[in-house]
Amino acid sequence: ELPMIRQLRVFVGAGLLCCACSGDAAGPATMIDLAQPWTRATPSAAGMDPELTTRAVSAAASVSRVRALLVARHGRLVVEQYFGGADTTTRFDVRSVTKSIVSAVTGIALSRGRLPGLAATVGTYIGAPDTLDPGDSAVTIAELLTMTSGYQWNETSGSDYNLWVTSPNRIQFLLDRAQTGPPRPFTYNSAAVHLLGVLVQRAAGAPLPEFTDSVLLIPAGITSAIWEPLDSGTVNGGSGIALTGRDLLRYGQLLLQEGRSGDRQIIPADWVHTMTAPHFPWRQTVRPQRGVTYGYLWWVTDGPPVHAFFAWGYGGQFVYIAPGLDLVAVVTTEWAGLGAAAPAIADSALAVIVEGVLPAAR
Repeated sequence: ELPMIRQLRVFVGAGLLCCACSGDAAGPATMIDLAQPWTRATPSAAGMDPELTTRAVSAAASVSRVRALLVARHGRLVVEQYFGGADTTTRFDVRSVTKSIVSAVTGIALSRGRLPGLAATVGTYIGAPDTLDPGDSAVTIAELLTMTSGYQWNETSGSDYNLWVTSPNRIQFLLDRAQTGPPRPFTYNSAAVHLLGVLVQRAAGAPLPEFTDSVLLIPAGITSAIWEPLDSGTVNGGSGIALTGRDLLRYGQLLLQEGRSGDRQIIPADWVHTMTAPHFPWRQTVRPQRGVTYGYLWWVTDGPPVHAFFAWGYGGQFVYIAPGLDLVAVVTTEWAGLGAAAPAIADSALAVIVEGVLPAAR
């Protein structure tokens, strides 16, 4: 087993590849204006099997920690179910789904010249009062996007995330860690993604939430975002955003539409392709999803059952995009206090999509 999956605090995924599965041969995504309210459709009208769709909802209801299941097919809202007292106004703290949003806003900053390129280094943006050694200064944006910054870190089976998030200076906490020399392996590291968010904030000359709202979220009709505040005027870019279910679905639909909403290109299409393409040769099974690897802060799967990419947050937060099916699915859970049960709940939440929603799409 590769050293990352079973207990990661929060995750994400990608892949815009064609699929050999018969159900994954649909045409291009239905283009909608995401700033408009969702249009509803029955499962039958959206090309989904009603009985199998009902079974998927029942499967979600059977997982005690699941709080929401939403599905959009062909640009229309087919399933919107809430559990455990949640509703349309509930903001779900989706943990590492945050990373996929930071990836998107990084691409926008690059396209607008706020960042000079993927080879730009940490040392260009981070300095006194923080203390950097030459290795810290040389870390690139590309390495932060692919979890290859080289810092010795363990949040998959260790306590590094909790030690980091409770420290008084989150940037220095990371910089003080030793680094491995190249080649640098994939090491899941939320603190490194937080550092990327700080770089984007400094390059943009605006707080990360404000910049993200202005260039990404609000243009896509996403207005519910709140962020976890950290020290020194920063927010938790690795694991700190909360959104309503409908807005999470909008974000997934924006990616399905290759970064476009109506007649407006919000995320450059080539960046959508790049961040949701596999950047590693390894593949792993995350029950029930096979063929899982990593892009730029997105998880990617070659399938089966379909080629897809997904944002994955601790304890079972998922925004799952299946381009060949023209489908987006969102599952959220109540993750607080899960402890050792977190991987099993995440498996069950993912199974709602992979074993429930996807087979219903015909």
